[in-house]
Amino acid sequence: MLSASGSYIALGLLACTLLPSAMLCQGGSSAPGSTGQSTSKSTEGSPHPIQLDSHQRPITAGGFVSSGPVVFEDASEKAGLTHWTHRMGDTDKKFILETNGSGVGLIDYDNDGWLDIYFVSGSTFKALDGKEEPPHAALFHNNHDGTFTDVAEKAGVTNGRWGFGVAIADYDNDGWPDIFVANYGKNRLYHNNHNGTFTDVAEKAGVTLGNWSAGATWGDYDGDGRLDLFVSGYVHFDRDNLPVGGTNGVSFAFCSFRGEPVNCGPHGLKGEPDHLFHNNGDGTFTDVSLKAGVADEPGYYGLSAVFVDINNDGKPDLLVGNDSTPNYLYLNKGDGTFEDVSYASGYALNEAGRETASMGIAVGDYENNGQLDIYNTTFSDDYKPLYHNEGDANFTDISYQLGIAEVSVPFLGWGDAFIDYDNDGWKDLLAVNGHVYPQVDQHPWGTTWAQRPLLFHNIAGKKFETMPAVEGTGLAVVMAARGMAVGDLFNDGKLDAVVNVEDHHPVLLRNVNPDHNHWLELKLIGSGKTATKAESPRDAIGATAYVTANNVRQRADVISGGSYISSNDQRPHFGLGAATSVEAIEVHWPSGKVEKFTTSGVDRIVTLTEGSGQ
Repeated sequence: MLSASGSYIALGLLACTLLPSAMLCQGGSSAPGSTGQSTSKSTEGSPHPIQLDSHQRPITAGGFVSSGPVVFEDASEKAGLTHWTHRMGDTDKKFILETNGSGVGLIDYDNDGWLDIYFVSGSTFKALDGKEEPPHAALFHNNHDGTFTDVAEKAGVTNGRWGFGVAIADYDNDGWPDIFVANYGKNRLYHNNHNGTFTDVAEKAGVTLGNWSAGATWGDYDGDGRLDLFVSGYVHFDRDNLPVGGTNGVSFAFCSFRGEPVNCGPHGLKGEPDHLFHNNGDGTFTDVSLKAGVADEPGYYGLSAVFVDINNDGKPDLLVGNDSTPNYLYLNKGDGTFEDVSYASGYALNEAGRETASMGIAVGDYENNGQLDIYNTTFSDDYKPLYHNEGDANFTDISYQLGIAEVSVPFLGWGDAFIDYDNDGWKDLLAVNGHVYPQVDQHPWGTTWAQRPLLFHNIAGKKFETMPAVEGTGLAVVMAARGMAVGDLFNDGKLDAVVNVEDHHPVLLRNVNPDHNHWLELKLIGSGKTATKAESPRDAIGATAYVTANNVRQRADVISGGSYISSNDQRPHFGLGAATSVEAIEVHWPSGKVEKFTTSGVDRIVTLTEGSGQ
């Protein structure tokens, strides 16, 4: 079992300073990571102070408190999720393919009104060579009683390939959600058969590709009412020429971390291009990456991606988080092409003007001003940047000003999300963490393979405070986290988080925060494409909803993708604080139609259909 009392590093003799809740110790050396690169604010070549708790544990696997607010409980075993285990390569992680972990998607696959959970699994080299049974993905059906049952085999979605990302969407507008799985090797597109089973149609659809696809996102970029698919490419991994330092043109410089040998990459390896697939409406897709201007011609190392309207012009733009290379921000020009404004927008680099090892992407309006902000998780030895939206797709990295930078430096972040965990009407931040090098547990570097989550509470859009990791609670779970998805799994108005853990069973962080605030969730249904004109996609991906209560106007978007190669609950969620009524609901549909709706109460899930409002 993962626990707050997991293994910790013996740190030897270090120069330490005692602080109220921890120690800062100077030691180790600063060097670029092989999967990520240090882009810290500290002087080039000098290390960050190592932070230890009172038990001499690195803060990444320690720093627990005996009492305090309990936000999440680890409900993994109670929910029945511990019967499945993620698998990705061997435990020594000799190659980069074995390190990045997999995503998780929330999907109501049987349309019963309750979210089910799809966990992607990796594989092994032996399985690729046909020498052992490949690991299988899991589809956990929600039993409506707090438990889940794995039905992946019956549903036909076990994948059996080396899996990474997942993106959920109803790509054919038939009213049933489908599953795209990004693999090393051929991708999968599981079409929902409406009877609890799926059929892999990726070959017919033309979206299999073939090397290392990492993340994916669905969005109707051309406004024809059909969802298109973007797939990020990571590293071109050649099984016949494995990346070993000093061989096949791979420099030793890209195969070490703090002077110790580790797996090689991504620097020094060839990047895999990104792909945009246009939905033809007949079950097939056409690769329009080059024509649209999003093909990643420099060959960056793409991980997470998300379609979302970042500049409020009614058209979905595209964010791509790249590992150890500049991020992409593509603005939708409305003519089937995108403008690359990555550098001009301020999103390509961090505050110091350096590229980061971007893993996850969280998008949300944390100030309640109608503008979407972006939070990226990155490598250890680096702070995690929050890009404040200044308007018109201009961003400023203000992580240090908000108080969330320094605490994140020792952590290696993956899945992340804006999540109003206490329903006070202000979006908080949750990130899960874990290292890519098992070797860190053998060295006094102040970091660990398994790490605890970080939760930042939003103080009225002005600042964030770090929530304490109370012993025995969800925030004290130490795990090698990778993908994370958030959503209301129990239809109780509280947002939960599910985490895909490398080489371990999943973790369900059930929201048990004791607040009594009110809430509202929206299930949006688009009109779908008609024979005569383009309307919104049936599942309303790309819609933006605004809810006003107590004179505060909040925004939430329907998105497929983001976090770290995962797919969240697509029902817009609004914490209402003490408000017992809603003043206004306004939905901006992907078709361009803007409608106003009313609701008779709060603390409920309301279904809104395009064309039925005012």
